[in-house]
Amino acid sequence: QVQLVESGGGLVQAGGSLRLSCAASGRTFSSRAMGWFRQAPGKEREFVAAITWSGSSTNYADSVKGRFTISRDNAQNTVYLQMNSLKPEDTAVYYCAADGRPLRPTLRVRSREYDYWGQGTQVTVSS
Repeated sequence: QVQLVESGGGLVQAGGSLRLSCAASGRTFSSRAMGWFRQAPGKEREFVAAITWSGSSTNYADSVKGRFTISRDNAQNTVYLQMNSLKPEDTAVYYCAADGRPLRPTLRVRSREYDYWGQGTQVTVSS
């Protein structure tokens, strides 16, 4: 079992930056790929970024590539999402999630392949 708690959301002006954190409990965190997803009002949840269990590989949605960076610290059981050059369209509730299959070598972008989810943190970008 993995329990996830996000933090770091807030209100920021366009062009600003935020750093989201996701603290995990459970012994299997370091063996699971982690993902960040987001959901805006009236829209479906969408993939943002993912990182393998070792941190050696990452994947990003085209809409955030070059602006967002996902990273992890397995010693601290934490995954991060650094968000730079924020745009109003980045406004959403951001969720971190843990892959349902430990030690998976490839990254998944579909939310249904992530078994564990945090409660979400609101990010609001004003224009």
